[in-house]
Amino acid sequence: MAGHNKWSKVKRLKAVTDARKGKVFSRLSRDITMAAKAGGGDLDGNARLRTLVLKAREANMPADNVDRAIKKGTGELPGVVFEEITYEGYGPGGVAFVVKATTDNKQRTAQQVRSIFAAHGGNLAQTGAVAFQFLHAGQFLISREKATEDRLMEIALEAGASDVITTEHGYELRCDLPLFDKVAHALEHAGIKPDAAEISYIPTAAVPVTDPGVARTLQKLHDALDEDDDVQAVFSNEETDESAAG
Repeated sequence: MAGHNKWSKVKRLKAVTDARKGKVFSRLSRDITMAAKAGGGDLDGNARLRTLVLKAREANMPADNVDRAIKKGTGELPGVVFEEITYEGYGPGGVAFVVKATTDNKQRTAQQVRSIFAAHGGNLAQTGAVAFQFLHAGQFLISREKATEDRLMEIALEAGASDVITTEHGYELRCDLPLFDKVAHALEHAGIKPDAAEISYIPTAAVPVTDPGVARTLQKLHDALDEDDDVQAVFSNEETDESAAG
């Protein structure tokens, strides 16, 4: 089984504790600001923004926070200028990592991410050294009770999505980056609410992890990256054996 698969991450996000809500709100605010900056503040015309606003509502993020984040993105309110940066690196066992960050200080964030990798037996890599091991695409995760495979295949064909994958957890729908908004619209029009919808880095080949010590260190690396305020998302290609995960 995958030791750090997207479905397990979705479950953890749904069970977010009050202690972590501030961090979740901060990340959502940055994502909403960046989405509004890129595609405008109109929810009807910006599917990525609409998806993030729905996610914010599910997390019980105050509406005023959401509104301010949108207005910062559209320039209606002053605010810190954020940039999106992608880092590539390797963790223990040769596991490849792609880390997406949003920052107002690239030097600070690079130092923080580099330090986290070094402290957990990993290292940052040059741009392009790792990304080729991932498919950069739109990814939607949908629970089995929300739709049938046939229905999702129909939606995928109409919207131009590239693939529908059935797993034990549910369905995974993938699409090329330019089609993300179109697929999001199609799912919404069909009344299907994804458990997760994001621009993702999907591993094309998994690195097996059978050593419990390596598995623990990898989990600590994930946790440390997730705790960093500038880090928005972490993608990796390990597949941890159940005995090692325990």
